[in-house]
Amino acid sequence: MPDNAPGYLAAGPRVGIRHFTYADGAEFTARTRESKDLHQPWLFPPGSADAYAAYAGRLIEDPTKAGFLVCDRDGGAIAGFININNIVEGGFLSGALGYGAFAHAAGRGLMSEGLGLVVRYAFGKMRLHRLEINVQPGNAASIALARRCGFRLEGFSPDFIYMDGAWRDHERWAITVEMTRSR
Repeated sequence: MPDNAPGYLAAGPRVGIRHFTYADGAEFTARTRESKDLHQPWLFPPGSADAYAAYAGRLIEDPTKAGFLVCDRDGGAIAGFININNIVEGGFLSGALGYGAFAHAAGRGLMSEGLGLVVRYAFGKMRLHRLEINVQPGNAASIALARRCGFRLEGFSPDFIYMDGAWRDHERWAITVEMTRSR
């Protein structure tokens, strides 16, 4: 299916990406609750209607953020999400990625396809130059996803993000538009 498939910003053979809507709350929070064991201690997506509304609102209304739902093209179920945060324009043209798969879709390659679509969209329509992923060193699945999608390890940031009651170290992975052209 072409990238401009109906309802999707971009689509691949198995998934399409689209922006968050407030109407996605019930499905998103149900998937979050089903996926708690997969996500924690790495990720804490919203699991209630109020928390989802606040979360989605930031992604929908804040121009320094862009949220994408990765949807299984076979039925449209939400397989995961990828957000571009801290979008900076001007000479920097970059953003920081955060993402998560939902348990029913984990291990099927859907997030690899979805992340590839988001990277192409960010470097194309959004005209960004660089994307970063900051991931805790013990999160092997997230590191494997970054590596599969062509991100390179650039460094280590001690005590980088406060989450789950403590400051957490993170590895810094990045990709630039030039890196995607060479592949």
